Amino acid sequence: MEPILNEAKKLYNEPMHTCEHILNQTLVRMFGCGRSVNAHIERKKSKCDYLLNEAPTEAQIVEITQKVNEVIDAHLLVFEELMSREEAAKIADLSKLPADASETLRVIRVGDYDACACIGQHVDNTSELGRFEIISHDFENGRWRVRFKLV
Repeated sequence: MEPILNEAKKLYNEPMHTCEHILNQTLVRMFGCGRSVNAHIERKKSKCDYLLNEAPTEAQIVEITQKVNEVIDAHLLVFEELMSREEAAKIADLSKLPADASETLRVIRVGDYDACACIGQHVDNTSELGRFEIISHDFENGRWRVRFKLV
């Protein structure tokens, strides 16, 4: 099977999709959870769902916003690397990888902050994102849904 290359990229809004990567890694680091289980990424606003034991506190929500914006403000390079599944598994969670994915994977790196097998489109540098803001959030049956935008 051929490697996943640029031609196969999903058509997402590049800044919001890149921000989703940063948000995912921030939640993984803060709560020890997995990456989002469901996401809807659009230019004006987006949402992600995370499986958590309890709702984040208001202080944690402020901290999430601060951490995501710190990564954005670090002006990290966003780039792709092609690597084997075995190599990718050492730096990224491959549990959501489709069964028919090739042996060579396209891994997107946000500096040294995040690495994720992905076919979406991304910006070249986090400086292109703007400011991250959480619009709203709710918690129900172990699912925390967060809605966000870039301004």
